[in-house]
Amino acid sequence: MLHWRKQDIAQSPAGGEKPGRVSAAQKDATEQQAESALTESKLSDWYVRPAMILTAFALFCGLMYNAAMALWQVLDKPIEQLSVTGNTQYLKPEQLLDKLAAIPRSSRQNGSLLSIDINELQQLALEDPWVNSAAIKRQWPPAIKVTVEEQVPVAKWGQKGLLNHQGDVFIPEHAVQLGFLPLLNGPSTETARVMDQYHTLSQFFKGGETYMLGLTLQARGAWTLLLDNRIEVELGREQVLARLRRFLQLYKGHLYQNSAQIKSVDVRYSNGVAVKWRAPISKVQVD
Repeated sequence: MLHWRKQDIAQSPAGGEKPGRVSAAQKDATEQQAESALTESKLSDWYVRPAMILTAFALFCGLMYNAAMALWQVLDKPIEQLSVTGNTQYLKPEQLLDKLAAIPRSSRQNGSLLSIDINELQQLALEDPWVNSAAIKRQWPPAIKVTVEEQVPVAKWGQKGLLNHQGDVFIPEHAVQLGFLPLLNGPSTETARVMDQYHTLSQFFKGGETYMLGLTLQARGAWTLLLDNRIEVELGREQVLARLRRFLQLYKGHLYQNSAQIKSVDVRYSNGVAVKWRAPISKVQVD
């Protein structure tokens, strides 16, 4: 038979619950506290970690900016040399050099290696009619090297212009002796067509004593060629090759002997040609 003491009865849990067992209310309270702590932890991670990353990134950018500025100050020294190189025949490098040297001395430029405007230098170099392309390079010790590619004239165009190998027209500032080049003329948009036609027609004169000196494309599409003896041959717009063959037959057979008196020959007729003679030179008797 068991005997209970008074103090044992006083220490027993209320409501008759067994010792060591947690009530449902206490369990719910504990879970709510845990969830609240977890939520606070997630909220803390949401703004603390990005703030730390942004702070570290800002410090890194600041260090890189300071390093870049220090390197810029080391490299951005006054230009000590400006040179123009390239294989040139008609272009005068010293004149181009004087033009380019004016940019560092201008008020908009400080004449330092990194601060100078390379694009402005290139555009100024391309303004020279004899410059086809220009490459600008920075070098150390502080120097600017300009490498130019000169225009390659393949024909004279009109009275003052020249035609390069790409079919572009350029006008030199100063006249040069290019008498060996053919004289071409026509609309500025038809340079390639005139060049091709010249090469085609000039094949008919190979091996002969007479050769083509020039070719003109009229506004209406008619062709007129110029021989080395200054005779103009009007070929028209149609059947150009056939008309040229007919002219060469007549020229070699009859007209060649009187070529000095012939000014022009019109071969646009179907059954013949029209010859225009030069005016006779009057002789003046000197007593």
